[in-house]
Amino acid sequence: MRHNKKFNHLSRKANHRAAMLSNMACSLIMHKRISTTLAKAKALRIYVEPILTRAKEDNMNNRRLAFSLLKQKEVVTELFQNVGEKIANRPGGYTRILRTGFRLGDAAEMCIIELVDYNENMLKETKKAAKKATRRAGKKAVKEEVAEAVAEAPAAEAPAAAPEAPAAE
Repeated sequence: MRHNKKFNHLSRKANHRAAMLSNMACSLIMHKRISTTLAKAKALRIYVEPILTRAKEDNMNNRRLAFSLLKQKEVVTELFQNVGEKIANRPGGYTRILRTGFRLGDAAEMCIIELVDYNENMLKETKKAAKKATRRAGKKAVKEEVAEAVAEAPAAEAPAAAPEAPAAE
């Protein structure tokens, strides 16, 4: 029976899958962004997020657990020194998956998985888009601007009314 065994096996044996996810997690931590297929990125997110949660608290036990999963000393050092400090106040959701299209050879859906706190373009404050006014609100705003302009203009500078032409019957 397969009770409670629902995860993507990625068409690999357990040892191959564990090694692949470990290597992908190391690449993600070192480079902060990697390009891969969508299925692998979703599996990697499940694999790497608990490791990143452990990196928030730097102690020997967390380092040993991270090393047992990552198996690269330089990556564990990078994780606890740089990444752990940057994500310390984030409650979760350390990775972002951005879909990039389909691969030419086999039409696999490709994506970029990245650490959220390291994408400088998305961290910048974006300008708030001008609120699109409805037609009715736009007319109100124009009427208010005209009323303010009339109230501010002195009466002496008001243009004289043109004489009316006699109406033809």
